[in-house]
Amino acid sequence: MMRCVTGRLMLLDTASLYFRAYFGVPDSVKAPDGSPVNAVRGLLDFIDRLVKDHRPDQLVACMDADWRPAWRVELIPSYKAHRVAAERPAGPDVEEVPDTLSPQVPVIEAVLDALGIARVGVPEYEADDVIGTFTARADGPVDIVTGDRDLYQLVDDARGVRVLYPLKGVGTLQLTDEALLREKYGVDGRGYADLALLRGDPSDGLPGVPGVGEKTAAKLLAQFGDLAGILAAVDDPGAKLTPAQRRRLDEARPYLAVAPKVVRVADDVPLPDVPTALPHGPRDPRLLDELATRWGLGGSLQRLLTTLGA
Repeated sequence: MMRCVTGRLMLLDTASLYFRAYFGVPDSVKAPDGSPVNAVRGLLDFIDRLVKDHRPDQLVACMDADWRPAWRVELIPSYKAHRVAAERPAGPDVEEVPDTLSPQVPVIEAVLDALGIARVGVPEYEADDVIGTFTARADGPVDIVTGDRDLYQLVDDARGVRVLYPLKGVGTLQLTDEALLREKYGVDGRGYADLALLRGDPSDGLPGVPGVGEKTAAKLLAQFGDLAGILAAVDDPGAKLTPAQRRRLDEARPYLAVAPKVVRVADDVPLPDVPTALPHGPRDPRLLDELATRWGLGGSLQRLLTTLGA
């Protein structure tokens, strides 16, 4: 059983952030042996800035132990199918990742571990699900740092849950609360998952309901409350739906029956019992020194260590 998390909890959608670091930091940033370390150093700079600006009490780097879980694919076979580089009969499929990013991921993991920053991935679940479960179990406010809008569904003003969405690096973050969601999408956090599954998402291989885009989805949700209310309206001849909307929603019932489980993040992942407190010094100083020398982590690591020590 995961221990109770108190104080301000910051959850990193780690892959989302190191992808951004990889594309945002020049690949001329290299280790002494010439290997690119732009994603490693960029992520360390991101974490340094986040800790400086937001001062979390707890910090967890959430990982994709399975970026395309079989139980989601079984429900919607197109789920993330276009991002599969190679299929595996056992275990997760191989995701298409830039050639010079893949070797940096184990370095990122080793550095986080040596620093003492909690790193959590759970077999058969995505990082989103780990984030959803930590959020559900948190007693205090939660900051979710992600470049993935899917996690807007967790925004909850009453519980102090917000998404910090990087607009440019992490120096410019969109602080996403319910007011911003209502202004931009016409829904609150709870309604965002229904909006997402209705409109679909090509980047995740979610087909959505043909002819129902974001604005139409928002109007339907404003009118009928939630997905269940919309489907009840399809069965109600007196409900104010256009004939085309009624037909399209009716034809999409097989998709709409399974999409909620695929789109909504899990909140019941079996999390390991890990210490989540923000470290004030490295867990393994000797190993961290070796990693810093081997990979040329220089100023990025030193700045983070100074910030953690403060």
